[in-house]
Amino acid sequence: MNKTKVFLLALAGLFAVSCATNTVDEPTVAQSNAVAKKFVNTPESAVKGEVILYVDEATAAQLEGAEVATRSGVSSLDAVVSEIGATAVTPVFNMMVNAELKRELNMHRWYTVSFPESVDIEIAAKRLASVKEVECVQFSTKVAVPKTTATEVDPSEIAQTRSDDVPFDDPMLPLQWHYRNLGLQSTHPKVKAGADINLFPAWEHTSGRSDIIVAVVDEGVCYTHEDLAGNMLANEAELNGAEGVDDDNNGYVDDIYGYNFVHNGRVSWSRSGDSGHGTHVAGTVAAVNNNGIGVAGVAGGTGNGDGVKMISCQIISGGDAAGASATAKAVEYAADRGACILQNSWGFGAGQIANDSQFESGQTSVERAAFEYFMTKKNNPNLEGGIVIFAAGNDGKAVAGYPAAYNELIAVTAIAPDGLPTYYTCYDRGCNVAAPGGEYAPTTWAEPGCVLSTLPNDKYGFSQGTSMACPHVSGIAALAISYALDNNIVLTLPELKDIVVSSVNNLNPYLTGFKTNVSGGTLNLASYNNKMGTGLIDAYKVLMAVRGTKCIPIPVGEEVIINIASYIGDGTNDKIKMLESEISEEAIDALGIEDVKWMGGKLMLTCTKPGCALVTLKYVAGGTNVGGGQITGGMATEQEFAFVARYGVTYDEGTLEPNNPGGWL
Repeated sequence: MNKTKVFLLALAGLFAVSCATNTVDEPTVAQSNAVAKKFVNTPESAVKGEVILYVDEATAAQLEGAEVATRSGVSSLDAVVSEIGATAVTPVFNMMVNAELKRELNMHRWYTVSFPESVDIEIAAKRLASVKEVECVQFSTKVAVPKTTATEVDPSEIAQTRSDDVPFDDPMLPLQWHYRNLGLQSTHPKVKAGADINLFPAWEHTSGRSDIIVAVVDEGVCYTHEDLAGNMLANEAELNGAEGVDDDNNGYVDDIYGYNFVHNGRVSWSRSGDSGHGTHVAGTVAAVNNNGIGVAGVAGGTGNGDGVKMISCQIISGGDAAGASATAKAVEYAADRGACILQNSWGFGAGQIANDSQFESGQTSVERAAFEYFMTKKNNPNLEGGIVIFAAGNDGKAVAGYPAAYNELIAVTAIAPDGLPTYYTCYDRGCNVAAPGGEYAPTTWAEPGCVLSTLPNDKYGFSQGTSMACPHVSGIAALAISYALDNNIVLTLPELKDIVVSSVNNLNPYLTGFKTNVSGGTLNLASYNNKMGTGLIDAYKVLMAVRGTKCIPIPVGEEVIINIASYIGDGTNDKIKMLESEISEEAIDALGIEDVKWMGGKLMLTCTKPGCALVTLKYVAGGTNVGGGQITGGMATEQEFAFVARYGVTYDEGTLEPNNPGGWL
C-alpha cells in the first residue's frame, strides 16, 4: 500500500477517535472520508508548525478584512485555529503587487496557518480540514537539497587549454565542451565531437539582451562574483534605499538582487551547508562574456552590458530548504520582479508524487498556483507569458521528479561528453529535452567531462547533474526571446515551448550496447531509446526556428544528396524542381562547400568544415519550368534554409584534424 493511502486511512482513524470541542462536532465516517479527499499531499518532509489552506471565496474575504490574524469571523475556522494554538493565519501570496491578475487566478484564497512546532502537524491538519469552508489542505513539503558537489578548477589547467578559434576572450571558454565539443580526449575518454548545444553559431546571431530577466530558483547566487555581477539585476529602490526598510513597498525588505525565502532576508551563499549550487547554475545561464576572465554564459552577452539579467530566488540556504509555501512565494516573486524565464534545478524525490493529478490534487497545489501565475504573467513584450524549465532529477529513475514532470513545464535530462545519457539522469516519463549535464570520466573520476561554471567568491569549478543541464536550456530560451525581440517576432508560450523541445539533434542512433559509468557499473543504452526527451537541444536550431528557417543537417567530409522537396511544405511533394541558386561566398567559406551539383529536385555537395550557414535556394512552384514569353509554366520562388554541418568523428588532440569515426551529427 502506498504512503498516501496509509496516511489517508490513518487520518480517517484519527477522526474516529478524536475528541470533539465545544464548537467542532465529532465527524461521521462520511465526513471523515470527505475530509481525507481535501488533502493535497502527505506530511513526509514537511515544515513543522505550518499547514497551507485553500479556502472558499467568502472565507478569503473574511480573512482579508480581519483585524486579528487568527480571527477570521468564520466561527468554525476560528474555533479550530484557537484549538491548535495557531499564532498566525497569513496569505501565501503577496496581494500588494499585481493583485488583479492574482485574484483572477484565485491566488488570494491560499493561506498559511502557523502554530507551535510542538503541535502534532497531522492532528492540526486534520482539524483544519474538517472545516467546511476549507476546500483543500496541503503540508508544506520541503524541496530536496541538492547533493551535487563541485571541484574547483586548477589554474594550471587553464594554461594548458587551447584558446584559438573561440568567439570571446573568456580564458576558460575552451574548457566548456558543453558549448562546443571538439572531441578532445582530455575531456573524456569516450568523447564525441559535437555532443554539445552548438552554441558558437548561435552567438553569431545573438548572445542575449539586458531587457530579459531570468529568475534562478535555487541556492543563493553570489551576486558579487566577478563573472556574474555585471549580469545581476539590481532593485534600484532597495539598492539606493535605507537598510532594513521596504523601500519599494513590495513586501520584501532589502531584496536588492533577489530574496532568501528560507531565512527571510538578503540572498546568501556562505552559510554552513551551502554548496555553491545556485552560483554554478547562474554562471551557465549568464556569466558575463568577453570580459577577459573566467567562463562564458549561454546568454551572457558580448561584454558590452548586453547579457540577460538574473535575480536570485533563494529556496535553499545553509543546507536547509524552503517548504511549499515559501517556494510558491519565490516563484511569485520572480514573476513580480519581471522574469520571463524560471530556472529550476530543484525538486522533490523522483516518484514522490506519482502523476499530474496528484500534483493538482484538490483545487490545485500551492506550487501549481504559483507556476500558473508565472506562465500567465507577461513580462516581456515578445513573449506571451513566462517559461518554466526544470532539471529532471538525478535519481536515475525512469520518471522525472516533480514538479519537473508536470506536463506544462519543461524537464531537462542530462548527457555526458560522449553524447550518451549520464548514469544519474532521470529519463522517460515526464522528460522533455536533453542537454549536457556532464559526467566524471569512467573509473578515473577525472572532472573535465563535467560542466564548468562559476562558484562563490570569484571561484570556478566543475560539477555534474541534471541541475547543470537545466541552465543550458534556460540560457537558450533567453537567446530565443532575445532573437525574437531583435526581429520583432512575438512568440506565444506554447510556440516557445515547442521551439525549445523540437530544435534538437537525435540521440537514438547512439543508444545501443552498454556504457560503463564512473563506479564501474554499466548502463543498457537501449533502455534510454526515445526516453531522453525529444533529443539534444541545439541553440542554433532554436534561433532558426524562431526565424522560421528550416535546418538541413549535413555530415562533414561526405558527398551528400539533399532532397530539397522534403524541406518544402509538408515534405511530401517529390515533383519540386530545383533551380540553380547562388550559394554565397560567406557560406562556401564557412562550411568549405565543394562539388556543388544541381539534379532536378536535388542538390549534391560536400561540406569540408563544420559550421552553420544561411543559404537561399530557388525552385519552381507550379510546374517543371519557369513560365514567361512563349512558355506557360510555374513561378520561380525561393526559400531560406540553414545548412548545419557537423563532424561525425573525433579529433586528433594535437592537430584538431578528424581521425577515428564515432562522433556526432
